Parts: sequence; C-alpha cells; structure tokens
Amino acid sequence: MTNRIKRWSSIAFAALLLPSLVLAEKPPIVIGVAGSHSGDLAPYGIPTKEAAEMLTADLNAKGGLLGRPVKLLVLDDQCKPEIAANVATAMVSQGAQAVIGHICSGATKAALGIYKEAKIIAISPSATNPALTMGGDYPNFYRTIAPDDKQGQMAAAFVTAKLAANQVAILHDKGDYGKGFADAARMALEKDGKAKVVLFDGITPGAMDYSAVIQKVRHAGADAVIYGGYHPEASKLVAQMKKKRIDIPFIGPDGLMGSGLLTIAGANAEGVYATGPMDVARYPLNQQVRAAYQKKFGREPGMFFDQGAAAWQTLVAAIQKAGGTDYAELERALKGNLVETSVGKIKFDAKGDAEGVGFAVYQVRGGKFVEVK
Repeated sequence: MTNRIKRWSSIAFAALLLPSLVLAEKPPIVIGVAGSHSGDLAPYGIPTKEAAEMLTADLNAKGGLLGRPVKLLVLDDQCKPEIAANVATAMVSQGAQAVIGHICSGATKAALGIYKEAKIIAISPSATNPALTMGGDYPNFYRTIAPDDKQGQMAAAFVTAKLAANQVAILHDKGDYGKGFADAARMALEKDGKAKVVLFDGITPGAMDYSAVIQKVRHAGADAVIYGGYHPEASKLVAQMKKKRIDIPFIGPDGLMGSGLLTIAGANAEGVYATGPMDVARYPLNQQVRAAYQKKFGREPGMFFDQGAAAWQTLVAAIQKAGGTDYAELERALKGNLVETSVGKIKFDAKGDAEGVGFAVYQVRGGKFVEVK
C-alpha cells in the first residue's frame, strides 16, 4: 500500500510539473515593459510593471500563451526621453516582440520611432499627449487611457462651471505631456469664453523656487490655476502659493494623482484638484485583478495600475487572436477585437486611442484623492 501511494504521488507530482516542462522547451514570447521604475516619477511606472509581472506569472502557470511561455523584458527609462531612446534600442536588440509602455509622453515619443522602424507594437497605459495618435506618425502606438485634450477640456469646464473662475492662470512644465494639457485647457477656455486666460507661462522642472511665476499669478489677478505637469513641481507650486497666501483653486492632470503629491506636498496638497481616469472599480475583471494584487502585495495598487493591466490584457488577447506577434496581424486584432479589461470592455480606434475610456475630476480630501461628483 505504501509503495502504491508513493507511486501515485510521483505520478501526480509529474503531472503538475508537465505544463512547466513543456513550456520550458518552447521559445518564449518576449514582451517588453518600459517605464519609470526609479526616480521621482517611479510611482507612475512601477504599478504597470507590477501588473504585468503578476498577470504574466499567472498566465505562465496556466500554460502560457499559444502554448509558449511569456517572458518579460523590464527596462527603466526614468521618464527621460534620452534614456527612453536607449531603452527602445535595447528592447529591439534583446528581442522584444511587443512593448507595454512607455509611461510619460516625452519618453514615449522618443521611443516610438525606434519601435516603428522595427515593426513593434507599443501600448501605453499613461502617455496622454494627443499628438502621439494624431497625424499617423506612429501607427504602432496604442494607449489604454484617454488623451490630454480630453483632460484639458474637462479641467477648463470644471474651473468655470464648478469653481466659477473668471480669470485663469495656466502654467506648464514645457514638456510634451504638461504643455499638451495646458494647450488643450487654454483652447477650451478661449472657445467657451466664460473665463479669461490672464497668464500662460512655462516653468523649469526641478527648480527649487517658483516665486517669480507665483508673483505673476498674483499680479494677473487669477482666481484659479490650471497646471500641466507632474507632481514634483506641482507640490512645490502649491506649497509656495500657500506660503505667499495665494488661496485659489489649483487643478492639474493625472500627473498629479497618486501618492507622490500627497507625500511631497503633505498638508499643502489638501484641496488640490486633478483630472484622472474615471473610476473603474465596478468592472468585475478590475475587482478580480485588484484582489489578486492586494493578496500578493498586501497593499492597494498605485496610479495607472488599472490601465497597465488593461494594456497587458489587450496585448495578450491580440496575440492570441493573431496567432502570434506578426505586426500586421497584431494591428488587425487590436483594432477589431473588443476585449474585457481592467478598465472595462474596450477596443482601439483607427488612431490607436481606446474607445470606452474617459476622465473624472478628483480632489484631495483628508489626505487622499476623492472623486468630485
């Protein structure tokens, strides 16, 4: 009896190992994950990396993709265009067949030409600059988030309709992302005509003192500030505005959302508004993926986790439908395939923008971002 039990145990153990042994014998499908994994903007890139790693491990445990293991090639661009170009070159040379990323618009733009030449699809969870999908320059680019022109329009409508602002100062960090948002907000305000843009100015990222531009805001008589950029500079701006007793609403894009602003600005972040991806917690797949993350990491996922998971889900579904990673077949699958994802059921339009995603306005209340209804 003991020998029989041992024999059956050995057979059962071998059966459990069989999928892994079969996968190990087949060439992997290599998916790149590129983004900010270190530096000030790491809170925007790490959640997508963690989503891809978690979902890939689960997929491989279930037999892989098309009977092959999925291998992730994870590279850090720190959201810097010059590093992103090197990362893209490394992705190509190391055999990436598709890429999830990049995270920041400037870094994405720097990488896309390299991917285009190599016929590699890139799906970003967070690169929102409208120009990336306009004009047909990057037919290999897709995103699981709405573009900045939608955010800028929403911010403009919010400051006039909800905050009753009449004179608006618009600041930006001169980057593709920040200025793109600022330009969209300015155009929306000028078209609507309900408020006057009394100041439109750029700041230098990384500077310690923004008192000169804050004085411009004061002298312009602004009763609201719209800022295009990321949380490090926004944190300094709101802190210095509070110090100079300029107590007017401050609203920015999704580059303000997440733990970064709350940590750096602290109490000064209270009351700050930001546009960001609409709440997708109602979707069953979102609940499932978030529960798996919380079980694995013991905490809530960070900014763009949902969009990062959706980028992975749409890419994997496209590879499955295409039967491989051929560029033309992947393109056809991405634009014709309606996929259930962490941000809802989506597909991509002819430009590469996701249909079915949008933005909402949030405010820092009690040390966390709360949706403004």
